Amino acid sequence: QVQLVESGGGLVQAGGSLRLSCTASGRIFRVNSMGWYRQAPGNQRDLVAGITRDGITNYAESVKGRFIISRDNARNTVYLQMNSLKPEDTGVYRCNGELGLFRPYTTYWGQGTQVTVSS
Repeated sequence: QVQLVESGGGLVQAGGSLRLSCTASGRIFRVNSMGWYRQAPGNQRDLVAGITRDGITNYAESVKGRFIISRDNARNTVYLQMNSLKPEDTGVYRCNGELGLFRPYTTYWGQGTQVTVSS
């Protein structure tokens, strides 16, 4: 079985920083694109940042210049460095990964980690 496990969430004051990690484990041949999504209460789940296996990144407009996504392919891990946090960044952050050697890939999700930014 494949698992994605997030860590690094917590409570932080506005202006602070947090670093999230997500590691894929289990029967893995290759992890392709990975991403971080955020879901606030009453809202839909939105993409925060994504990264391809080759390191090409994309960000939601609301986090550009504040968040940095990176990955370590040898460790099957993706990171999200979150700086200058705002109360509106609050939510459950979930990572996902597209796994497989050939398309179509299979998408797996982590359970999520809570990030709360106080004003």
